[in-house]
Amino acid sequence: MSNSTPSGGPGFQTAAVTAARTGRRKAPRAGLPRKLNWDYGSFLLVFLLLPLAIFLVFVISPFVQALYYSMTNWTGFSPNMQFVGLQNFVKLFQDQTFLKAMGNNILLAVVVPLITIVIALIFASMITVGGPSHGNVRGLKGSSFYRVVSFFPYVIPAIVIAILWSMIYAPTGLLNGVLGIFGIDNNQFAWLGEESTAMGATIFVIVWSMVGFYMILFIAAIKGLPGETLEAARIDGAGRFRTVTSILLPQMRDNVQTAYIYLGIMALDAFVYMAGLNSTGGPSNTTLVMSQYLFRTAFEKGQFGLATAMGVVLAAITLLFAAVVIGVFRLVGGKDEGGRA
Repeated sequence: MSNSTPSGGPGFQTAAVTAARTGRRKAPRAGLPRKLNWDYGSFLLVFLLLPLAIFLVFVISPFVQALYYSMTNWTGFSPNMQFVGLQNFVKLFQDQTFLKAMGNNILLAVVVPLITIVIALIFASMITVGGPSHGNVRGLKGSSFYRVVSFFPYVIPAIVIAILWSMIYAPTGLLNGVLGIFGIDNNQFAWLGEESTAMGATIFVIVWSMVGFYMILFIAAIKGLPGETLEAARIDGAGRFRTVTSILLPQMRDNVQTAYIYLGIMALDAFVYMAGLNSTGGPSNTTLVMSQYLFRTAFEKGQFGLATAMGVVLAAITLLFAAVVIGVFRLVGGKDEGGRA
């Protein structure tokens, strides 16, 4: 007599029932709250609640306090203050000096990033794809040397750069001396003391100090692109300019956007450069910026409430600037394949 279980026997039925029960078991639905245990709770505490608390205390709280102080007549040296509402903001936009400083900041935020990024892209392209038109895609001969030399100004503190160039721009400084060697006698021209040249000379210094860093940033971005793309462009007969404008730039859009925002934020401050180059704000406030005027209002006039209102306006302009830049890049660049703007 055989001991094998027939097809309809209890052994087969048990296996079938087990399989059926397993198949009918409902999978956990997505979106249900996860069971809180020690591992999950410690993860939330360390990586969510703690950073959020630090952000609220050290970032959001000072902004809220600044907004409150901007609506008072606080002198900065006394606990006594009176709430004046929007009076400080009304006073600011009736102050021609502040409006002039705000206009200078806006000019810097538009011009400095544009010039710096264009020059940095040119240098980065020369170092990475500007070499021979045959063979592998590579940069100019000795590109490593150019990279080091271009980056060198960025490692110098901004205040040192400002003081150094203020001495170069002086009537008896190096610039006029070099021009005199070439037979250009400009009668000891004061580059930072004339309305026609003060802002241009200042912009040159800021751009000179920033180009190296953003050149390295763009070089890293270009190095991260697939080499086959550049090789295919060369095979198709694309020149260097066409390669940069049609292939590199579209794939570096996020890098250029980030660089523009960071440079614009720096230009909207620019306190160190302006204070070192021309602490008085230049002829007819040509180079005066809001941060300079804020410092003067707070520590020379003792009007901390009004100075804080300037800070709030500067913060609002900075946020608006970042939003405008992101919006423009989305409008110009469109959406990626994944739907991301």
